[in-house]
Amino acid sequence: MDFSTVLIQTMNGLQYGLLLFLIASGLTLIFGIMQIINLAHGALYMVGAYLAFWLTALTGNLFLAILLGLPLAALLGVLIERFLMQALYRRDHLDQVLMTFGMILVIDSLRSIAWGNDVHSVAIPALLEGSIQLTETLEYPVYRLFISAVCGLIALAMYGVLQRTRLGIVIRGGASNREMVQGLGINIRVIYSLVFAAGTALTAFAGMIAAPVSSVYPGMGNQILIIAFVVVVIGGLGSIRGAFLAALLVGLTATWGAVLVPEYAGMAIYLLMAVVLLFKPRGLFA
Repeated sequence: MDFSTVLIQTMNGLQYGLLLFLIASGLTLIFGIMQIINLAHGALYMVGAYLAFWLTALTGNLFLAILLGLPLAALLGVLIERFLMQALYRRDHLDQVLMTFGMILVIDSLRSIAWGNDVHSVAIPALLEGSIQLTETLEYPVYRLFISAVCGLIALAMYGVLQRTRLGIVIRGGASNREMVQGLGINIRVIYSLVFAAGTALTAFAGMIAAPVSSVYPGMGNQILIIAFVVVVIGGLGSIRGAFLAALLVGLTATWGAVLVPEYAGMAIYLLMAVVLLFKPRGLFA
C-alpha cells in the first residue's frame, strides 16, 4: 500500500470522524445537561439532509440552503423541547426512550408526506466541485476537505464557548448541579431550550453538509444514530472532549476496517468500543 493511498484513507477517516463529532456532540450535550436519551437524534440528522435537498432545489445554492435551514432546525428543536421534552425531565429513562422512539415514527411519517420516499441527490456547489491532485492517478475531492475544515472550526468554536464564556460556565454548571444553578437565579429551562436547539441544529447541519456525498433517503438517520451512540459511549456520557476524540477514533477505525478487513468491517467500531470499555468502563472522559 503506497503513501498516497494511506493518506487518502486517513483523510477519509478524519472527515468521517469530524462529521460524526457534529452529530455525537449534540447527542452528548443533550444527555449531559438534560439527562435525556434522545433516540430521535438520527431522525433530526435526516431532517437536516432533507432540508438541504428541499432548500437547494428552491434557491439553487447549497450555502444559502444551509443558512435558511439552520434557523428552521433550531426552531424545531425549541418546539420539541417545549412541547415534548419538558414533560420528561423528572421521568425515568424508559419514558424518554418510548417518547423519542415515537418521535422517530412521527418525523418519518411527516418526511414521507412532505418529500416522498424517493432517493434524492444534492449537487456539490460549483466552487467546491474540483479535486486536489495527490499523484498522477489519485485525486481527493475538495468538498470533503471543506467538510473536514468546517467541522474542525465548529469543534474549536464549541470548545471556546463551553470553556471560555459565561454561557459555557452556566451550561457546565447545569450539567454538574442544576439545583445550584437555579439557586443562583438562572432560569435552567431557558438553558435547556438553548441546549436542545443547539444539539438539533448541530445534527441537522451535519445532515445538510453530508447530503451531497451520501445522498438523501428515508431512514438515513437510523444507522448514524447507532454510530453516534457508540461515539458517546466511548467518549464518556456528557463529555464534548470525549466525543471529539471518540469520533476521530471511530471514523478512522470504520474507514481502515473497510480497507484492511472488509469482511469484518461492520464489527470494527463495536470491537473498539468493547476494548475501550474494558479498561475505561465510563468512557475515555466520563
